[in-house]
Amino acid sequence: MGKLIKYLFYIAVLILVFLIAYSFFGDLTAPKTTITETIPMPSNG
Repeated sequence: MGKLIKYLFYIAVLILVFLIAYSFFGDLTAPKTTITETIPMPSNG
């Protein structure tokens, strides 16, 4: 049972390291496109 907990801990640490590395080196930039949408205004009459 102790070995299982040790392996799960190692896997959790590796996943954490991979997530941190991806957040620093991954492509997380937002797409830069202009979005234009016309909105119909209700009439006052």
